[in-house]
Amino acid sequence: MLPDTDELAEVLLDLAVPHEDINEIVARRRTLTADAGAMRLVAECVEAVVRDMGEIVEYGDGLQLTARTAEAPAALRRIFPAYVFVAALPHTRAYHRARGVPADVSRRTLTDLGRNMAVHRRRHGTAGVQSPQWLALHLRGEIYQLGRLHFQRARLWSGAARGLAAAGMPATTGTLCLDLHIPDFLGPLTPAACDRAVALAGEFFAKHYPEERYRAVTCHSWLLDPQLKRYLPADSNIVRFQERFRLAPRDAESADTEPVQFVFGDPELPVAGLPRRTSVERAVGDHLRSGGHWYVGHGWFPLP
Repeated sequence: MLPDTDELAEVLLDLAVPHEDINEIVARRRTLTADAGAMRLVAECVEAVVRDMGEIVEYGDGLQLTARTAEAPAALRRIFPAYVFVAALPHTRAYHRARGVPADVSRRTLTDLGRNMAVHRRRHGTAGVQSPQWLALHLRGEIYQLGRLHFQRARLWSGAARGLAAAGMPATTGTLCLDLHIPDFLGPLTPAACDRAVALAGEFFAKHYPEERYRAVTCHSWLLDPQLKRYLPADSNIVRFQERFRLAPRDAESADTEPVQFVFGDPELPVAGLPRRTSVERAVGDHLRSGGHWYVGHGWFPLP
């Protein structure tokens, strides 16, 4: 179920796992394989991932990889999801091949394991997987990296459907859409990069999921909080990204840790000490220091 020691290191390298994390994952493989209970847990997690492979599920439904990780031995817990990811990899790659997904799209999508581990190391200074549940989407064929962006095969939940319908989207609960996500560590969010990614998405899903008619791209992010326009120039990448969307009403509850997490790398950083090196850092920090709050915004645009 797991590659041997030498092959495991190569697989991790192909998944963009940070170099400084590879040795620990390889070394602790022996601890994992010697523990029958831990190996059984890996098998159960893989089985849950590959069950109904390719079906669209609500985020958080089905496989509870984050919760199951808590059952792993303490010595393995931080990196346990990486073993599950590697063990499930042959099933995911077989699914990609069956769908005709190009090898480069498959490879770049699956390197999100390494990105996720890089986020964990930036935040905690150790090897670990930051968001195990998020990675289940990649393993199940629900999300793909196309150029600068991630696109997730999704169905609108009731609250989003109401809000987006109010913003002009022909939407009801369960409407198919492509949820757009912005991966970290991938350069600036330029208009040209976004144009290319959206064009790639239109071509990709029409070809590889022809039975699913995607007519709209949706996004649910603090980047769609209209307050950003008070702080950033009109030609900034974030403002131009925001202007792609027809905006629905933002969430009523504040989400101040969202921009702190994504801009500064750690949602728990004290607001008073947030750096002011860039226009985005100044916008996020100054707004919070003045007593303001940030909110998750929602928007959509037609898929070309």
